[in-house]
Amino acid sequence: MMRAQVNLKIKQAFCPPKIVDKNPCLEYIQYIVFPWFDKFEVVRKENNGGNKTFLTMDELVADYEAGDLHPADVKPALAKAINEILKPVRDHFNSSSEAKILLNTVKKYRVSN
Repeated sequence: MMRAQVNLKIKQAFCPPKIVDKNPCLEYIQYIVFPWFDKFEVVRKENNGGNKTFLTMDELVADYEAGDLHPADVKPALAKAINEILKPVRDHFNSSSEAKILLNTVKKYRVSN
């Protein structure tokens, strides 16, 4: 998946403000981002609270439920983290001719029910 595709998918993701339960973006952070990076970094303007690094999911949940962390802050940070995780895979498929051939072959397959 290309960087722009990840950004678009996350931008469109369901992520209701102040609601943690059954929030897919927060679940991605909990089960993918924290285990991978041991932190979650949010970049935002000073007038929106400035940058913040969350070291635990409990800390992130507290800010999110309080409204101190908004979906508009979570989504770009989540997309950035996912893109960082996917970078080595993208690099592999871009640098290996065998991997490029495999990728093109797989893209030609159609899913049937």
